[in-house]
Amino acid sequence: MILFVAGAGVAAFLLWNVSKELPDYEVLAKYEPPVMTRLHANDGRLIAEYSRQRRIYVPIAAVPDKVIQAFISAEDKNFYQHGGLDIQGIIRAVVTNLNNIQSGRRMVGASTITQQVAKNFLLTNDVTIQRKLKEAILAIRIERAFTKDQILELYLNEIYLGVGSYGVAAAALSYWDKSLNELTLADAAYLATLPKAPSNYDPFRHPDRAIARRNWVIDRIVENGYATPEEGEQAKAQPLGVTRRPTGPRIFASEYFAEEVRREVLDKFGEDKLYGGGLSVRTTLDPRLQRIARKALVDGLVAYDQRHGWRGPKEQISIEGDWGQKLAEMDVWSDIEPWRVAVVLESGAKTATIGLRPGFDDYGKVKPDREKGEIAYSEVKWARPVLERGMGGTPKTVDAVLKPGDVIYVAPKEPGEKQSEEDVAGQWSLMQVPKVGGAIVAMDPFTGRVLALVGGFSFAQSEFDRAVQARRQPGSSFKPLIYSTALDNGYTPASIIYDGPISIDQGRGMPPWRPKNYEAGSHAGPSTLRYGIEHSRNLMTVRLARDLGMPIISEYARRFGAYDNLMPVLSMSLGAGETTLMRMVGAYSMIANGGVQITPTLIDRVQDRYGRTVWRHDDRDCTGCDAKGWRGQAEPELVENRKQILDPITAYQMTSILEGVVQRGTGRRIAALGRPVGGKTGTTNDEKDAWFIGFTPNLVAGVYIGFDNPKPMGRGETGGRVAGPVFLDFMKGALEDEPPVPFRAPPGVKLVRVNLKTGQPASGGDGAAIMEAFKPGQEPVGAVASSGYNDYGGQQGQDGYGQYQPQPQPQPQPRPRQRRQEDNRGWRSIIPGGLY
Repeated sequence: MILFVAGAGVAAFLLWNVSKELPDYEVLAKYEPPVMTRLHANDGRLIAEYSRQRRIYVPIAAVPDKVIQAFISAEDKNFYQHGGLDIQGIIRAVVTNLNNIQSGRRMVGASTITQQVAKNFLLTNDVTIQRKLKEAILAIRIERAFTKDQILELYLNEIYLGVGSYGVAAAALSYWDKSLNELTLADAAYLATLPKAPSNYDPFRHPDRAIARRNWVIDRIVENGYATPEEGEQAKAQPLGVTRRPTGPRIFASEYFAEEVRREVLDKFGEDKLYGGGLSVRTTLDPRLQRIARKALVDGLVAYDQRHGWRGPKEQISIEGDWGQKLAEMDVWSDIEPWRVAVVLESGAKTATIGLRPGFDDYGKVKPDREKGEIAYSEVKWARPVLERGMGGTPKTVDAVLKPGDVIYVAPKEPGEKQSEEDVAGQWSLMQVPKVGGAIVAMDPFTGRVLALVGGFSFAQSEFDRAVQARRQPGSSFKPLIYSTALDNGYTPASIIYDGPISIDQGRGMPPWRPKNYEAGSHAGPSTLRYGIEHSRNLMTVRLARDLGMPIISEYARRFGAYDNLMPVLSMSLGAGETTLMRMVGAYSMIANGGVQITPTLIDRVQDRYGRTVWRHDDRDCTGCDAKGWRGQAEPELVENRKQILDPITAYQMTSILEGVVQRGTGRRIAALGRPVGGKTGTTNDEKDAWFIGFTPNLVAGVYIGFDNPKPMGRGETGGRVAGPVFLDFMKGALEDEPPVPFRAPPGVKLVRVNLKTGQPASGGDGAAIMEAFKPGQEPVGAVASSGYNDYGGQQGQDGYGQYQPQPQPQPQPRPRQRRQEDNRGWRSIIPGGLY
């Protein structure tokens, strides 16, 4: 008795001493585990996930019974009977361990699920008696404070199950790309094998061991009555069926877009929220347009690159033995599909036989199949050799370009007009990675939502996003902003500007600045404002900018969002200031939408882990939009809170002029689109940067192409030739299934038939006449305005454009007529209504 009392006292003292240092188990009631942030496209498809611990927290009610039963059978079959400690299990473990000590085998434990919750959430993994005592005490207290389902919910969402996944929901996605309700009995059993030692039962490294352990769990499930023996045998006969789930962006070619969203979320919410806050980010990405944009940009970069010759194969290897294994060992960018790496096996005059780089199975091993294909002479005809000075002649045979052992890039040959996919099966085209860079952005002009963004040829090659991070000179693509400023301040599309030599004094000790048109020596003389932008006349733009004054142009550039603080010097009027493609597309969107200021965005809204919206792009108040039903109340109204930075008629005038750029000017290639479209080319000095930005009534897109380290792209490589075809290809694909829509004319616009060159009212037989848009009171003298119909037959003010409130139009103030000598020609810039 004395020994018993003494032992009990010592045990009580030890328990009291251990209990003093126990953590507060009540924190489990407020537990918020790190949960991964997920990015979704505008149709709900998953783009990317960001986390330190890949976890999707699911309530116990959303976990299927078969998953719960599998874990209970594998980890704690008496879970619903014990009070935190399984006494029978402890005794069984003690007996087993005594035998294991004699045989030298590994010791076994007897921890219940509740004890594992206590250890994982509140304690360390130290293998000590003191830690086990703390674990036991906490398990008893947890059982008294929480229900069994609450304990199980914590456990199933916290445990590590391999491949970077925490919790059953994330593991189901990682191993099978399934949600929990899609798991089979065999799948659930395999998940239940993993808490003990995920690395020991890794399905890719130890498949046999994983299957054996899974089958053991299935036997326990049957033994506990959760499945019939027949169901158990069927489950054991199934393969593991696991796949390597990609960890990067899940939508094709969305890497640049996802990275920009990641940066923005990081800036708005911080690192902890991004990687553990469980945010749900609904982005503006349109997956269909993204695919089209990526193909259009790559095709454009390749077209330019091929015009400048063949630089040789990627490298040379021996084709003796297993050439497939040698190709598989090479590092290849993961985002260049449908391009493949191949090795030339045979080469002749008309064709070359190639071997394609094999893929890998789910276990990381090179697939045994060896795929071959052919390259015809027509697919290497472009490959003129690059010499020290210029390029060589067109190759006469395939073997003049390709030799056995050459490692090259190839792409599936595209079918011609009279060919089908079957006709070109097994045929490939020779490719090389373009050195030139570029980007494309597509935007909804009415909201600023970025529908597609591609920042370069390959994100794996370079993460530098040329749509957002590259600051380049826009060249003539900046001119519409200057001309919009002029139209908004009293000028008309028919105002006259002199296109002729000009000399600008730069100050003492500096030579005069004498800008030139792209076609040196080409002067059109007195011409309309419309003509100046349609044909991208630099001299007319400089005169107009000087007449307006650069400070007001800088202010409008800020309103458009193209620049924060444009230097007010005349050279900036020709697009010498550096900006980004994203900013320029946003500026053109404000012209396309009638002059309403928008902010480009890649994110529609952000929700926290509980589904509450914590940020949204559209901040307009919509009182009553959340009504649960209609009880005779009026429809809710959205109050427009965005600024009107341009008069709607000004925006329509510029839209009409940019249509002329496509119909008659530097963007004539785009007319092949066959629908109303406006846009502007841009080319900088020495063809270092090529731009095209354009729009239809409901879609704006911009393309930029140039070397990352600026250098000339070659004479004639202008925005119309380099960037224009990319814009055209994108718009053809994007609008393929949509009927043509005319540009909407705002209320009050006056349409007058005028001569394109002089801007004066045109007679019926004038072959150079167009319909020009004027503000009320600014029509040419003697002109007869149209009776309310626009160029496409739509009645003004009746076609949806009425969302813009017409503003009172300021009438141009007369200036005193004066003559100033300029360049010995007597021409002054323009003032409304006349030539001075």
